[in-house]
Amino acid sequence: MIIRSLQQVAEMVSAQNDGSPFAEKIITGVSIDSRKIENGNLFIPFKGEVSDGHKYVEESISKGAAAALWQKDVPNPPTHLPILIVDNCLVALQELARNYRKQLNVKVVGITGSNGKTTTKDMTAGILATNYKVQKTEGNYNNHIGLPLTVLGLHEDTEIAVLEMGMSGRGEIEFLTKLACPDAVVITNIGESHLLDLGSREGIAEAKLEILQGLKEGGLAVLHGDEPLLMERIQQHKVNVRVKTFGRNETNDLYPTDITQLENGNRFKINASKTTFELPVLGTHNILNALASMLIANYFSIPFEKMNEGLAGIKLTNMRMELVEGDQGEKIINDAYNASPTSMMAAIELVSNLKGYDRKILVLGDMLELGPEQEQYHQQIGTTLNRDKVDLLFTYGNLGGHIAKSARTVLGEERVFAFTEKASLIQELKRHVNKNTLILVKASRGMKLEEIVTALQKK
Repeated sequence: MIIRSLQQVAEMVSAQNDGSPFAEKIITGVSIDSRKIENGNLFIPFKGEVSDGHKYVEESISKGAAAALWQKDVPNPPTHLPILIVDNCLVALQELARNYRKQLNVKVVGITGSNGKTTTKDMTAGILATNYKVQKTEGNYNNHIGLPLTVLGLHEDTEIAVLEMGMSGRGEIEFLTKLACPDAVVITNIGESHLLDLGSREGIAEAKLEILQGLKEGGLAVLHGDEPLLMERIQQHKVNVRVKTFGRNETNDLYPTDITQLENGNRFKINASKTTFELPVLGTHNILNALASMLIANYFSIPFEKMNEGLAGIKLTNMRMELVEGDQGEKIINDAYNASPTSMMAAIELVSNLKGYDRKILVLGDMLELGPEQEQYHQQIGTTLNRDKVDLLFTYGNLGGHIAKSARTVLGEERVFAFTEKASLIQELKRHVNKNTLILVKASRGMKLEEIVTALQKK
């Protein structure tokens, strides 16, 4: 993490003062939460519409913070404390991260995409960690606040940082990539997430391709080669970078030649090696995420033949195809972190094809931010279900009800249950579960379907 004197920090954030008489005080790390202050931290208070972090500056310093920033339009800065006056605390956080990044001798991998970016981040970091000292984005620290905090958490001796870049609209990824200055980037795919903000898949593709604007000259861009929206537009960007593609089609630089779906993951081969790879992650769609990670690792001189170790030890972020056990011994695929039509269809396909279960149950909730055609997207999910491969469907939420409505035409009334109250859903669901049941739980983050998983695990 960042370790600098207060005077150095003052220069990095263009403060109005140099911190005297505390200029030589050493800052170790950054915090924006007064409840989580660690000794030596620089506390950065944010001024919001509801609350103002400046109220907690003195408390933070009493808890061990070495110093704090203070936004100039907030009156009465405590002059007896180690304070740096800045124009805007959020901008100062971002500038501190930008300048710290410039000072580090670290290679950066930037990852974005509509689906799979967190999983790809975890896979990429896992493979690279077999040869390098690696740090990665933790949790969902992938926005205009989280990414700067991640950068400021990098150690001086970190060799490669794997950074996830999220967005909700145009310009956000451009900002993040120009701050992080990646040596290599990945665009996992173009889905339907953020249609509400960007209007079309074409608009989403343009927003994701902003990641190229911060990519170092001669760097590597890894793209989903089966996605025409990416391949058409990469030519238009005319950037001086290397492009490598992955996908299912043989036109890609890297593609799978043989796939075997296992109970707890996948086994596959690729065109570029004779090695058989084991991926302890459910879903054949995750093989594509692995291919993107493998291209990045190969760029950093790790031979394909040496990547099994990294793949075998992958630790995925929670609620991403997470296989857990319920109270009755049932298996639950907790994929409740997020959902779009593309990712939901992939998860349903996974469950449909897994063998060895007496009963398969889908628990699906609302997919948010899909724009004016959101009802149609939900209806399409229901119509694609296979009555021979799915036994029961439970839906949660108003939009989830549209999945249920269309699914009844496929599964029949008696096999579909629609709820707008979570407690009622859980009560009914438990009546249909036994030891040899497989349950998929998936919806957008705002639906908090992990609460259903927790309820199933309680005795």
